[in-house]
Amino acid sequence: MAKIIRGFKDTFGKQAENLTKLENCARKVFARYGVEELRIPTVELKELFIKSTGDTTDIVQKEMYAFEDAGSRNIALRPEGTPGVVRAYIENGFAQNNPLKSFFYIGNMFRAERPQAGRYREFEQIGVECFGNASPAQDAQTILMLKDIIESLGIKNYKVKINSLGCAECRPAFRQELINYFSASKDQLCDKCKDRLERNPLRVLDCKIDGPKFTNVPKQKLCPSCQEHFDEVINLLKGKIDFEIDPMLVRGLDYYTKTVFEFVAGTNAQNAIAGGGRYDTLVKSMGGPACPAIGWALGAQRVASVLEEQNAQEEKNTRENKFFVISMDKTCNQTAFNLMQNLRQAGFITLGGIFDKNIKAQMKQADKNNCRWALIIGTTEVEKGSVVLKDLTNAEQKEFLQSEIISVLKKVQNEKN
Repeated sequence: MAKIIRGFKDTFGKQAENLTKLENCARKVFARYGVEELRIPTVELKELFIKSTGDTTDIVQKEMYAFEDAGSRNIALRPEGTPGVVRAYIENGFAQNNPLKSFFYIGNMFRAERPQAGRYREFEQIGVECFGNASPAQDAQTILMLKDIIESLGIKNYKVKINSLGCAECRPAFRQELINYFSASKDQLCDKCKDRLERNPLRVLDCKIDGPKFTNVPKQKLCPSCQEHFDEVINLLKGKIDFEIDPMLVRGLDYYTKTVFEFVAGTNAQNAIAGGGRYDTLVKSMGGPACPAIGWALGAQRVASVLEEQNAQEEKNTRENKFFVISMDKTCNQTAFNLMQNLRQAGFITLGGIFDKNIKAQMKQADKNNCRWALIIGTTEVEKGSVVLKDLTNAEQKEFLQSEIISVLKKVQNEKN
């Protein structure tokens, strides 16, 4: 039997609905902020991700799907969206002709990481990259854009963490402080962090194993310019979004500078659903002109799972506003079928039609579909021109004339809503 590859997943049902809902919410918010869509290729040269993402990141070291194609080119499936968007920004002439640009993308990414709960080797990201604006106002509105998407989707309990990583002027001293601090306890570091220590000590802070171990870690001392920038970002955000300043927040990619941020939601306190920050040196390092930039990426499946989790909790003892039509006898099938179609024409969400099953099996299916009501027709009801309406939350039932049922159901729905 054909089987799906480990680490990949079919998406259907409620999660597929939630993904579509998320994409639609995001597009509406992007339109309000004047952000244009950019569709980037799934495949890029491997070197693009090495130069941009950083050779000390887990993505480059072990997670990329990289291979040599028939033309002897070293290529890779995109593990994230930013490098491809930056390449497109440079290659299509925006950097010279229209540098103040903002793009969004929606697409699948690929990482050969170990599959685990909530993490797959193919996953969807929704992201934004904003170029050409060095103002703290750009940082603030980019964060608020993400907030608007999360809240328009209906996610309620989330946290926002913000930090500043400084710039080329103030980060080297911080980097050396971290090397000195962690070197004193090097034997306590995991193998990955021992390797990272000299090349990128900030990554130790981002490690899920070592990051929580250490207290009194040196804090970033920002230069006056970076401190002024960060203070203004904070002031612009106050009163518009709840957030906490987290000095341990560094994010997992090498290209970030100044402002970084992360949105966390769900029952798992470590469940980052979205994050990003400034990368003011990346465009130039990839062959373009000096250009400030900021962006973020949202894990679509993670957000959909949080929404599903939240809705499941809220709807634990509730049922959806749907009707299930049940026929108790073969002689009732035509009447039940006609009723089912009449309800749909009147705008009611109506399921049923499995009239070859017995009543117990039909009721079980109504339960599986989380229907609020069942409409039951037997031989007696056919003779009387009536139908039994059963509330599946409390098993209460009443009989109504079929000619009146549309108006009855409208009234019932309004009362329950």
